[in-house]
Amino acid sequence: MQRNVISAQNKEIPLLEKELTNKIIGAAIEVHKALGRGLLESAYQLCMAHESTLQKMPFEQQVPLKVQYKGIELDGVYRLDFIFDKRVILEIKTVEVVLPVHEAQLLTYLKLTGIRIGLLINFNVPVLRNGIYRRVL
Repeated sequence: MQRNVISAQNKEIPLLEKELTNKIIGAAIEVHKALGRGLLESAYQLCMAHESTLQKMPFEQQVPLKVQYKGIELDGVYRLDFIFDKRVILEIKTVEVVLPVHEAQLLTYLKLTGIRIGLLINFNVPVLRNGIYRRVL
């Protein structure tokens, strides 16, 4: 049975945005069941958008991320795959192995947007649960 809390020094802390992240993961599982692994990220992104629409989850796709540096704005350099309900970032990968740089990318997106919860989902795995990474700032 999956626990919905994190234990920290004998205190139970509820998972942030548990309901929304569970719905996003459920949508990803549906997509992975239908397509399997081995496609390009763009195919999974299109199917996640369609599945999210079917499940009536509000989202934005390919969201431009502005970066501020010493008085200048770097516009259009980065695009977030998805932001769900302005509360959860979803970054999609189709890689052989999720590397620390992929997780760092998600954490940077969280920091720059002020969103606290992010999911990194690698669709290039036989069983999707082995490709799901949840990060919190």
